[in-house]
Amino acid sequence: MDEQKTTLAKVRESIETELSDFLSKQSAYLESISSDLAPVAHSLSSFLLDGGKRLRPFFAYSAFVGAGGVADKNVIRAISSLELLQACALIHDDLMDGSDTRRGKPSIHRHFETIHQREEMEGFAERYGMAAAVLLGDLALVLSDQMLNSAGLDSAQMHSVLPVHDEMRIELMAGQFLDIYEQTQKKTSVERSLTIARYKSGKYTIERPLHIGSSLAITDVKSRTSIDEAYSAYGLPLGEAFQLRDDLLGVFGDPAITGKPAGDDLREGKRTVLVAMTLDNSSPTSVARFMSLFGSSELSANDVETLREIIIESGARTRVEELIDSRTSSALEALGHGGINPVGQALLTELAALSTRRSM
Repeated sequence: MDEQKTTLAKVRESIETELSDFLSKQSAYLESISSDLAPVAHSLSSFLLDGGKRLRPFFAYSAFVGAGGVADKNVIRAISSLELLQACALIHDDLMDGSDTRRGKPSIHRHFETIHQREEMEGFAERYGMAAAVLLGDLALVLSDQMLNSAGLDSAQMHSVLPVHDEMRIELMAGQFLDIYEQTQKKTSVERSLTIARYKSGKYTIERPLHIGSSLAITDVKSRTSIDEAYSAYGLPLGEAFQLRDDLLGVFGDPAITGKPAGDDLREGKRTVLVAMTLDNSSPTSVARFMSLFGSSELSANDVETLREIIIESGARTRVEELIDSRTSSALEALGHGGINPVGQALLTELAALSTRRSM
């Protein structure tokens, strides 16, 4: 896999260059409107450029070459726009979840809340931070469109990619709403949580970026039907495996690796597949104990450990690991069908490992 790792490293360098150039121009434009927008420009640029796995453009690139495309600067710029959509999702997600950190730094709403406090502004710091996060997330969404639209694609590529791009964004917002709706339900459900995992994360992380890549390489819809079906057969189970790994990291992950406090999902009361399986397979006493702590922002380290023990004793952690393995196996099996060329198959095999074998 050394060849694939080398290829992805080079693609990443190109993505970073495109994002840096684009954000530099946008920052200059914002600051030309008002110097008061400098914190907005700096915060968004920092959020985009100081971290991130670049998985979505990686999947789009791999699908593009897997469908026979030869990447140029315009294609790299177009798929890099997926990082701005990701920024929108993360900024809004952190706000809705009340998360304090992202990638080891303050989340956007906390960052602007701190600015308000430090500069002794008028009004309420928390409200200022929340409003700033809504607007920065919206700005990232608008800029993702602008980066795609100004990428230099030809008219056939634009006509081909835009319907996929629109569908991806609708599915993302639908998944985000289903996620917050799930937090209002009295009972958890493994099936509902799997649906949320698919739409909130899996589809826009893997399946739709794959379709974006294929739509840039093969602009005729009928001609790419077979390869898109293969990409879906790979992308959907792998997308669920990706989110299931994320769920495990949210409970058992090392803060030095995840950039979030230990057990953060437990404090936020995330109704994940892991939690649903725990509640389905625990004694009434354990369920009562779990729910007395779950979702409390004041969880101590001992409380987090208690919840982890209940999860492990229920067998939920093992079951989720088994689901990740089975979904990943299904994804890899799909690579042998639908006309994906050997270069694409090799890259997508490497990406499957990268997205599901993240360290705890």
